[in-house]
Amino acid sequence: MLKGEKVILRPMRREYLDKYFEYLNDVELQLLASDNAPMPMEPERLAAMFEEHIKSPREKFIWFGIEVQGGKFIGQCILRNFDQAARTCELGITIGDRDYQNRGYGRDAVRLLTKYAFRLLNIRKVYLTTNGTNERAQKAFAAAGFEEEARLRNHIWLDGKYDDLVYMAAFREDARPAPRTESSPTEADQEPQPDAQDEA
Repeated sequence: MLKGEKVILRPMRREYLDKYFEYLNDVELQLLASDNAPMPMEPERLAAMFEEHIKSPREKFIWFGIEVQGGKFIGQCILRNFDQAARTCELGITIGDRDYQNRGYGRDAVRLLTKYAFRLLNIRKVYLTTNGTNERAQKAFAAAGFEEEARLRNHIWLDGKYDDLVYMAAFREDARPAPRTESSPTEADQEPQPDAQDEA
C-alpha cells in the first residue's frame, strides 16, 4: 500500500473489476485516457486479463487500484515496459470516477507512483504518453514533475481526426542529464571510442 495526500494505491483487486469495467466502456473517458480507438471490453475478457496479471512476474507489470479515504475505488495506475538495463519504465493512469477528476487526485497518484519507482525500484526515468489535445492531462503531469520530451505530429487517429502523441518524462534527480555548456564537446567533435557502449 502506498499512501499520498489524497489517494491510496493498493494492489489491483478483483473487487475493483466491476467498476473498472464501467470505466473501460466509457467512450468519452477512453478518448482522453488512451491513444487507441475505444473498443468494447467484455467482463470475461477483463477477468481473464486480471487472472493473467496475477500469474505473471510482478516485475513486468505493476498494477495499482486508486482509492480515496473510505476505500472508494476511483481509478487505476500502472508501471510497465521495464528496461532493466536503462532503468526506465512507462507509467499509465486513469481516474475513471468523474467526481474525482480535475481535483488533484490523479496528480497525487502520479507523484506517488513515480516516487515509488525512483525510491524502491531504482528506476531513473519514468515516461508516459498522452494525446496532444489533452492539455488538461499535460498540465497535470507537468505539475507532477514531468516534462515534454517529444511530440509525434498527427500520429494517432482519435474521435474522427488525427492528433499528436506527446511523450513526457520525469527523471530521478541524480539521473537527470547534465545540461550541455558551450565548452562541452558535441558528439561530432569527439573521436569515436571502440566499445564505448560497454564501458558503462
